[in-house]
Amino acid sequence: MSKVVVIGCGHVGLITAAGFAEIGHEVVGVDNDPQRLEVLRAGAPPFYEPGLSELLTRHHGGLLTFEDDPRVALQGADAAFICVNTPPRSDGRLSLAFVEQATRTVAEAASGPIVIVEKSTVPANTARRVMDVLKEMGRYPDIEVASNPEFLREGTAVQDTLEPDRIVVGLANGGRARKVLEELYAPIVDRTGCPVIFTDLDTAEVTKHACNSFLAMKISYINAVAALCERLGADVEVVARGMGMDPRIGPQFLKAGIGYGGFCFPKDVSGFLTQARDAGVDFELLGEVRKINAGQRERLLGKVRQAVWNLEGKRVAVWGLAFKPGTDDLREAPSLEVIPAMQREGASVRAHDPAVDASAAGAFPGVEICEDPLTAVEGADVLVVLTDWPEFESVDLGAVRGAMRRPVIVDGRNVWPVETVADHGFTYLSFGRPDVVAGEIRRP
Repeated sequence: MSKVVVIGCGHVGLITAAGFAEIGHEVVGVDNDPQRLEVLRAGAPPFYEPGLSELLTRHHGGLLTFEDDPRVALQGADAAFICVNTPPRSDGRLSLAFVEQATRTVAEAASGPIVIVEKSTVPANTARRVMDVLKEMGRYPDIEVASNPEFLREGTAVQDTLEPDRIVVGLANGGRARKVLEELYAPIVDRTGCPVIFTDLDTAEVTKHACNSFLAMKISYINAVAALCERLGADVEVVARGMGMDPRIGPQFLKAGIGYGGFCFPKDVSGFLTQARDAGVDFELLGEVRKINAGQRERLLGKVRQAVWNLEGKRVAVWGLAFKPGTDDLREAPSLEVIPAMQREGASVRAHDPAVDASAAGAFPGVEICEDPLTAVEGADVLVVLTDWPEFESVDLGAVRGAMRRPVIVDGRNVWPVETVADHGFTYLSFGRPDVVAGEIRRP
């Protein structure tokens, strides 16, 4: 058993800490937010993530504890994982102030040799700057540095931690850091056979940004194809299925709709593009990825206007507030842009999300947040779907139609088959598929 300290107990940090406790290590989470610490010390998660509450219940107060004093937390620790926020700046670069602060905190508080593991998503050369800080403070090579990027998906982050498809570790050399990381991950590797890639620091850092940017590119690509399908009378879902059967492409992230959101993809695409520009590399492909994604919001609003003509005086039901199913995360969620836009045009909005409750009302001024989807659509002129929660697909569409003032759906996530919605007599507009008008499927 090793002792691990996790600096920063946000999405990545807390799930990392709980995961290491689950595989038998002693873990101390360090955070400087008093309210978050109070929640964590009570054994509760401060955000929604499937499976996380069970891990906290199982290990809270045992293998997993929480501290606000780094000196106490770092006593006898083998590794300190930096999992702090790296928010985007206005110029597209990532702010690394919290990474530097965490590095200095560990250097000042650690009483003996330890490995700093960079877990936060950072641009290449960040680990080198961490080493520069340690050298400046006289703590290198007593404190070694490793890069271990996370590949967690919100909604499946616990599973991704305990059953990863790969582990990437960047090292400055093959010294103590490699041994510490091998021992930390041994229970997972031995159980799952997960491959471990050992490489240099810069390569590990680039790998994370390259992965997220590529996935964002796939989403924007299929959305551009969807726009073309609408003009030509093709069905993007069949196109995507045909593409995804090619093993060189794969089916993941080929679902057309309103586009990607969340904290990671927008930030990482901008950060990677900015790194390329700073290095003198033409990577404007990523600029087009961003442009296509931003345009999806306006395309959805255009479909709403097409469906109901004027929004003034209309009642709009919104299903889905979180940026994706399986999370309550509102960061960069399409709902934050689409709902205010409809309100500015005179619509009143009622919304439902399985994980986002009335406590989020401050993020949506003037929006009534309902506990169930049928309440949200009662008396509505149009239902707008912004998140593809599985619960929505199984809702009784007959009951939905009966509750609405007008049977109109604008589906930003292509939740239902076109034929199914047509059978219920809806007007139905989605992405990259034929429109349905009063139950009739129409093609250009």
